[in-house]
Amino acid sequence: MQPDRRRIIAAACGLALLGLTGCQRGPRFNTTDISGSDMGAALRLTDHHGRPRTMADFAGKAVVVFFGYTNCPDVCPTSLMMLKEALAALGPDASRVQVLFVSVDPARDTPQQLGAYMQAFDPGFLALSGSDAEIAAVAKAFKVFYEKKGDIAGGHYTIDHTAGCYIFGPDGRTRLFARHGETPERVAADLKLLLAGQ
Repeated sequence: MQPDRRRIIAAACGLALLGLTGCQRGPRFNTTDISGSDMGAALRLTDHHGRPRTMADFAGKAVVVFFGYTNCPDVCPTSLMMLKEALAALGPDASRVQVLFVSVDPARDTPQQLGAYMQAFDPGFLALSGSDAEIAAVAKAFKVFYEKKGDIAGGHYTIDHTAGCYIFGPDGRTRLFARHGETPERVAADLKLLLAGQ
């Protein structure tokens, strides 16, 4: 075999190997890639302003969905503060992200209570609620667990619930799951990738 031909074959093999080792794969996200789920299709609730909402209302924006309740002692305020800081890190691109807080405690989380809670973190955040059945259906679609603990009859209870944020791309597709404890910087970096069309 002539030297020139050997070099051509070696180069072709090298390019094929690069393809096999993943050099043409998509971006590497910090959070967990869950692309392919249809979770967002089930989201039909009412925001704290009294307006019915679906994911279609936020077309063109990245959407972050978090389940919780306003009396949560630690996980919910920590997560919402993280999201506030992540959006601050995005600068002007923060206007292209919508945070949705889905209450799993409709008995105590009135629209007024939810509105004040969102205001404490970011006035642009929206809280969503509905009937027990509506919330249960959305939680089931998102595979979210929640359960009351304590004096339920007396209204003095806590709620164990899934802690983490579901992130949708501007095209409305489910893309990522950010576990509780993620840093604002890592979440902001992933949001930047999604907003760039990755």
